Amino acid sequence: MNSFSAAQRSRVTMLDVAERAGVSKASVSRFIGEDRALLSEATALRIEQAISELGYRPNQMARGLKRGRTRLIGMLLADIRNPYSIAVMHGVETACRQHGYSLVVCNTDRDDEQESQHLAALRSYNIEGLIVNTLGHHPDLLRELHREMPMVLVDRKVEQLHSDLVGLDNPGAVDTALSHLQEQGYRDVLLVSEPHDGTSSRIERVDSFHQQIAKRPLLRGAAIETGGDLQSRIQTFLAAPADGPKALFCANGIAALAATRALRELGCDLFGEVGLIALDDLDWYPLVGSGITALAQPTEAIGASAFDCLLKRLRGDQGPIRSVDFSVRLVVRGSTRGVLG
Repeated sequence: MNSFSAAQRSRVTMLDVAERAGVSKASVSRFIGEDRALLSEATALRIEQAISELGYRPNQMARGLKRGRTRLIGMLLADIRNPYSIAVMHGVETACRQHGYSLVVCNTDRDDEQESQHLAALRSYNIEGLIVNTLGHHPDLLRELHREMPMVLVDRKVEQLHSDLVGLDNPGAVDTALSHLQEQGYRDVLLVSEPHDGTSSRIERVDSFHQQIAKRPLLRGAAIETGGDLQSRIQTFLAAPADGPKALFCANGIAALAATRALRELGCDLFGEVGLIALDDLDWYPLVGSGITALAQPTEAIGASAFDCLLKRLRGDQGPIRSVDFSVRLVVRGSTRGVLG
């Protein structure tokens, strides 16, 4: 076999292969397409040998556009720096690869203008379907795209968009957290969340927290958001009179990092003075103090399920809109063993 550089291969055309093999360009097209069975064994062998000798690499994008299929799936992310987003994206990409698709990822960086530009770019790439995890501040653009292709939402609802949704059972996650804290003897709970900014999952967790606290006479609770005054608000919570031991419940990994930093800056004994439980289970959780108790999300499964929903739609499924809610897995560490542990 001859060795060719990438530059040399890029200059080899289908016509070059046809001339080397002594066949028509149409025969080469059949060979690299889905009609190889129409060729005789001898013709196919000559084409295969010519491709090998010339180092020909077909332009898959051009072939896909010609056939009306690009095998490209788009994914729109609000914040690619968020560990949750990275983990879900990996699940989507793995599932795409297993089914012969490629993933095009666009990060809006929580910027509405970026989101608008990325949606236009994804449309120009002729993606076949779209997986959306974003703020949803452009529902009209998303609806317009949805008329052209299947779409699946991850974690966050967009009320104006009637699409499949894959995410977490947020009320179930809150129930698991509060039940664990109550069983461990904590009586005063402060929920720490990122600003909701219209994000449905964050709103759902805060609402579920208040609803479930109201049903638990042994618990008292309040909710705050991350920001410049987080440390002072946590300090106020710790200093206030209470009916029993106190704990923080962080609504995601970013809130957990902010709260842990605030506790360290306040000089708290982690986790003797205050307990802590957090959604997500990030790599650094076991490294802080005696380890942070986590509500682990099955992020890989969420990503794979999002692609599975999309694939069903791509294959013609016209069934009712579905919602897939995954449960958390409680991982108990030292941060919630300070009372009864």
